[in-house]
Amino acid sequence: MSVYLYRWGKLAFRRKWIVLPVWLVLFVLIGGLGSQLSKPMTNDFSMPALPSERANEILDKHFPGASEAFKFDAVTGTYVIAAPEGQKLTDPANRAALDAFIAKLGQLDIVDHAKPLTNPVETADKMGCLTNPDPSQCSGAPLNVLNKTEPASVAFMSVPFTIPTFTDITDEQREAAYDVAADARNAGLTVEMSGSIAQTNEGPTGKAEMIGMGVALIVMIIAFGAIVAAFIPIVTAIVGLGAAMSLIMLGTSITDVPSFTTFLASMIGIALSIDYALFIVSRYKHELAVQDSPEEAAGIALGTAGSAVVFAGLTVIIALAGLGIIGVRFMTFMGLGGALAAALAVLAAITLMPALLGAFGRFLFTPKLPLVAQHDPEDDTQVTNGMRLGRLIGKAPWAALILSVAVLGALAAPAAGLNLGLPGEDSQPKTTTIRKAYELRTEGFGEGSNGVLNIAADLSGVPADKRDEAVEALRSKLASYPNMDYVTAPQWSEDKQGALLDGVPKFGPNNQDTKDLVSDARDAEAEFEAAYGMAYGVTGSTAIAADIDHVLLSKIAPYLAIVAGAAFVLLILVFRSILVPLTAALGFLLSMAATFGATVLIFQEGALGLIDDPRPLISFLPIMLIGLVFGLAMDYQVFLVTRMREEYVHGKSAKDAMVSGYHHGARVVTSAAIIMISVFASFLLESDAIAKQMGFALAVGVLLDAFLVRMVLIPALLTIMGKWSWWMPKWLDRIVPEIDVEGSKLVELQKKTVDITKEPVRVS
Repeated sequence: MSVYLYRWGKLAFRRKWIVLPVWLVLFVLIGGLGSQLSKPMTNDFSMPALPSERANEILDKHFPGASEAFKFDAVTGTYVIAAPEGQKLTDPANRAALDAFIAKLGQLDIVDHAKPLTNPVETADKMGCLTNPDPSQCSGAPLNVLNKTEPASVAFMSVPFTIPTFTDITDEQREAAYDVAADARNAGLTVEMSGSIAQTNEGPTGKAEMIGMGVALIVMIIAFGAIVAAFIPIVTAIVGLGAAMSLIMLGTSITDVPSFTTFLASMIGIALSIDYALFIVSRYKHELAVQDSPEEAAGIALGTAGSAVVFAGLTVIIALAGLGIIGVRFMTFMGLGGALAAALAVLAAITLMPALLGAFGRFLFTPKLPLVAQHDPEDDTQVTNGMRLGRLIGKAPWAALILSVAVLGALAAPAAGLNLGLPGEDSQPKTTTIRKAYELRTEGFGEGSNGVLNIAADLSGVPADKRDEAVEALRSKLASYPNMDYVTAPQWSEDKQGALLDGVPKFGPNNQDTKDLVSDARDAEAEFEAAYGMAYGVTGSTAIAADIDHVLLSKIAPYLAIVAGAAFVLLILVFRSILVPLTAALGFLLSMAATFGATVLIFQEGALGLIDDPRPLISFLPIMLIGLVFGLAMDYQVFLVTRMREEYVHGKSAKDAMVSGYHHGARVVTSAAIIMISVFASFLLESDAIAKQMGFALAVGVLLDAFLVRMVLIPALLTIMGKWSWWMPKWLDRIVPEIDVEGSKLVELQKKTVDITKEPVRVS
């Protein structure tokens, strides 16, 4: 591979005014098609074969269409109405304002008028539930006003809408749904709105990318000691990321693409594009000092650093594309989007980069910044900080190993309390109407009212005279669980062969006690099947979220095994070693455990006060984190250790090769890691809870893996293992193809070229 990339590097450098226009035309063409043919993205987080699916089937069998409200793209809306402090909704003025609000809702064209809207306060009053507020008896509309502290001071009502799916909601419709309560608010009522009708389908704002670009530029100016060279990786990042985003948008014209596909692609695309370009430019800078011409330097840089970039990119692509094995559609698309961004980052680095090097020519490393460029790692005669640290690790490898493992182990401890949950209404910013509605409902009815469990019972196999008894027994059983607040009276189907009960937990939808309650409720089904012949299931948004959490948590180990196994084989090809890939994988496990621990500590436990509102980690964060950080970890492994192997192959001892490789690679790996950390950490500025958690976790993951594992633990192990680091069984050595990432074939090629030029010409 190194020879092919070497030849292409020289060709692209020489034919730059052909390569650059071709890239420009392709970039504009893809961008134009993406903008013209793109369609809105979906927000579907559903997955097949969940236990709640069976409950939905029972529900739809007896209450046709009832499960539609539980689909992730369903348009739902709930209004939470509160009387002024010290008053009740039954007060004449407040009741009149509520009646007027409901009448206006009935006139809204996006509201489904098939079933007339009713005033829940009026219904409760007629049924006598306000004077006898027993929620287990007063089910249905009256339940919505029986808040525990001051009955009839808060009410909520669900409103059906005619909008087909979440992605069909327009800003005008969303505003109309909120503004319809303006008169009620002016009359003194508090009216907030929750449900998908109030949600916005926003992607990244772009602030994070701009901040990441800015930090990357500063880091590269320091890394290169020159201003012009720092802009080259920015150019390749813009082109690579822009092409990836355009292709993703183009894909929306063919199939439904989840909205967070672009978020992940932008996060990974910008960071990888800059990192890969940084690695190649750094090697090019070194080769300029030792090669006869800039063209030759570009060829050697692409043949060596470019080979490492290809394999580093392959590890990222394997890790991200491997998300498809989870069997969850939205995660598959997120992984494919990230893999596409990584692939285009590699493509831009190995095809566009050499042409840009040729275009800038002698101006690339000018003007130099004297203070920054004073100690250049590409000069073997200078003692750099990288060389000093490499020598220090080489002198005390056991101390470095023990210290790094101790730090990682201490950080990993909180991971034992990991709790997962899907982003809910409580994860919305506190200024949004959704969050205000959630808190208002919690204050009035308890946190569990936001996570009602829907129990659908199929009584078709139960004798008619036993159905009331069977349902009442089920209700009593469910109500007996300590984490259940109460269970409502049953709603019967028209043929009385189906019943629907609502179980209100004591805790919120993302609380582990509520998830355990879902599991407990399902475990009792066999008992009722045997006693009555009754089947039932638990569904609703809370039960579905608990199912998704369970599935994703169960997939972490097999996903990690498959991805790590594939990458292990790939690293054997790169390093021609058994122990180096093995220690690379084990080091990743340590950094991953520490990352989970740090994220749990900050976001779940609220340590250091950095988060105002601690909550469980997003359900798909662990798997996404593993996929992304594993790929990046192997990037740094390849970047740093390939140079160490190169020095070892060229005759140095294992320890000296480690120090020399550290000397050459420390600055570029440090720069790449800082850029990654900056890009990821900047996503903490996004308002979305998913973006915040993922940004923090990825930033910490890169920080720990790059600076503790790759730059301390791995060099220490290489020193301790000595020449055995590069050992591989002879039988395996014979069957493993020669990849030549270190560029030894380029050395032979250069020698042949020199011999040919020195050979005297014979004249016959």
